[in-house]
Amino acid sequence: MSERKRVAVVTGAGSGIGRAAALALLRDGYSVALAGRRVETLEQTQSLAGDKADQTIGVPTDVGDPASVKNLFEKTKEAFGGRLDVLFNNAGSGTPAIPLEDLTFEQWTTVVNANLTGAFLCTQEAFRIMKAQEPKGGASSTTDLFPHIRLVLSQRPTRQPNTPLAGSPNPHP
Repeated sequence: MSERKRVAVVTGAGSGIGRAAALALLRDGYSVALAGRRVETLEQTQSLAGDKADQTIGVPTDVGDPASVKNLFEKTKEAFGGRLDVLFNNAGSGTPAIPLEDLTFEQWTTVVNANLTGAFLCTQEAFRIMKAQEPKGGASSTTDLFPHIRLVLSQRPTRQPNTPLAGSPNPHP
């Protein structure tokens, strides 16, 4: 009996954590759809994959744009037989290092679209594919039926309320 090929989508796969995650998934035997805004960086990630590059597709994607995200998941289904096992929601953006009052609405919207809207749109499309993989039955969610399906949301480290930031004086002696 042959092992089923596992499939992952990694957003922000052109550099940094996204690139590292995509290469790690490839080493672990996944086929990987590489998503990012710049074709050149996706091609660099594919070249770093070496002999596993044929297990990747690079899909230029703006995660804040519903049509672009839909295209990413359609291309993933076409390339890898209609299944999806992992979504690594890693694409993100930050603001320039300027005072808040100088931040433009357009700059703010760019960050929100990449960091929030993008994660929502990608998760929504991933669920559509994953739920189509479910056998018909009485389970209440995809994860009830398939605990091996993982949705990984990249998160920044957070701190507990009333906890000082590292290196700052403790305001609560």
